[in-house]
Amino acid sequence: MQVSVESLGGLQRKMTVQVPAEQIESEIDKRLRRVGKTAKLKGFRPGKVPFKVVRQRYGGEIRREVLTELMQSSYAQAVSQEKLEPAGGPKIQTSNADQGADLEYVATFEIYPEIKLKKIEGLKVERRVAEVADEDIDRVMENLRGQRAHWHAVDRAARDSDKVTVDFGATVDGAAFEGSEGSGMEILLGSGQMPDFETALLGSTVGQQIEQDIGFPAEHPTPAIAGRTARFEISVKEVGEQHLPEIDSEFCKSFGIEDGSVSSLRDGIRENMTRELDEKIRAELREQTLDELVKRNPVELPQALIDQEVDYLRGDAAKRLGISDPAKMPAAEQFVESGKRRVALGLLVAKVVDTAELQADRESVDARLQMLAGQFGEPEQIIRAYRNDPRLMGQIEMAVLEEKAVDWLLEKAKIKDRKSTFREIMQIDS
Repeated sequence: MQVSVESLGGLQRKMTVQVPAEQIESEIDKRLRRVGKTAKLKGFRPGKVPFKVVRQRYGGEIRREVLTELMQSSYAQAVSQEKLEPAGGPKIQTSNADQGADLEYVATFEIYPEIKLKKIEGLKVERRVAEVADEDIDRVMENLRGQRAHWHAVDRAARDSDKVTVDFGATVDGAAFEGSEGSGMEILLGSGQMPDFETALLGSTVGQQIEQDIGFPAEHPTPAIAGRTARFEISVKEVGEQHLPEIDSEFCKSFGIEDGSVSSLRDGIRENMTRELDEKIRAELREQTLDELVKRNPVELPQALIDQEVDYLRGDAAKRLGISDPAKMPAAEQFVESGKRRVALGLLVAKVVDTAELQADRESVDARLQMLAGQFGEPEQIIRAYRNDPRLMGQIEMAVLEEKAVDWLLEKAKIKDRKSTFREIMQIDS
C-alpha cells in the first residue's frame, strides 16, 4: 500500500492511498470461492457451481463489498502509518477502481491541532469571599413563614399581600373563549404572577363588580387570544388577610426538625446556604479559570468539531423548547460562538489532563455519581442506570477529569480574594 499526504493549509490534509490490484483480486477470489461452496443456482448441485459461473453471478457484488471494506481498513492503516489524528470523518473520492488496476482514492480530512500549553502559570482569577450572615438566615426564615401562611377573611379594601377570591367571565370581541370563565380563583396581590389582575383588584371590596381590559402576550398558548385584549367582568367574593405563623416548636417540626428547636432549624438553614454559597463560588472560579485558559492559549479549531458541537447545541435547545419540526429548529448561527468555545475548552482541558497526568480515580468517580444521584428521588436507581451504561459513566469520568484539571490550574493561578456578601454572590435582589 502506497500513501502520500499533502497539507491543504491549516488543519486540512489530503491523503492519497493506493492498494495493489493483487491484494484486491486475491480477496475477491477468496470470497468467491467461499460463496461457491454454498451457492445454489438452478441447474447445478449445491457447491458444484463452476467458478466461472459464480464469478459471473456474484462477482460484481463481491467486488463492491471488498472495495468498500478495503477502503475502510486501508484508511485506518494509512492514518496510523502517517501518525495522523483525524478530527471527524473523511471525504473520500475514488480516482481508480477498475478491475485489474490498483485501487486509488483520495481522503480529505482535518486533523487535531498540536497543542502546547504556553501560558498556564499565574492565571489571574478573582474569588469572591462571603459568609452566611444572620440576616440572610432571617430572610429565609421569613420565606418559610410565608410558605406556612394562612388567610383570614376581612371586611376592608384589598391591599398587597391579601388573597382575593373572585369569579370572572371574559370575552374577546364579544365572544367567549377557552378558559374564559372561572369560579373561586384565588389571586395573591403583590405576587406578580398575574400583574394586570392584581392591579385591577387592589382596593377592591367584597361584592364589588369590576370590568377590566387585560392583554394577552403574543406567545400565549391559546391561539384565539394570543396577542389580543380581553374584556373581563370580575366579581370579588372574598378578601383574605395574610397571617404568618409564629416561629415556635410546632413551626420548626413542620420542616422536619425533630427536636422542634429554632436553633436547630437555623443551623440546618445555615448549612444548606453555606453549601450553596461554596458551590456558586466554585462555579465562578471554574468559569474564570477556563476562560483564562482559552484566552491565553489560542487554538486552531477543526471545523468538523465545531459543526458537531453546533449540531448538539441546536438539538439540545430544540429539545428544551419542545421543537420536533426540523423546519422550526433554531438557526445554527446563534450557536457557533458557543460551539467554538466548547471545542477549544475540550482540546485544552484534554491537554491539561495529559500534561498533569490526571486520572479519574474510582473514589472521585463514585463521589461524583453519588452527588448527581442525590438530586433525584431514587438515587440508587439512578446509580444503577449509570453503572450499566458505559456512555453515561464516560460522561461522569470526563466531568471528574475536568474538575481535576481546574484544580491543577488553580494551584498555579494568582487568586485575588474580594470581599462580598451572600446576597451579591447568589444574586438575590430582595
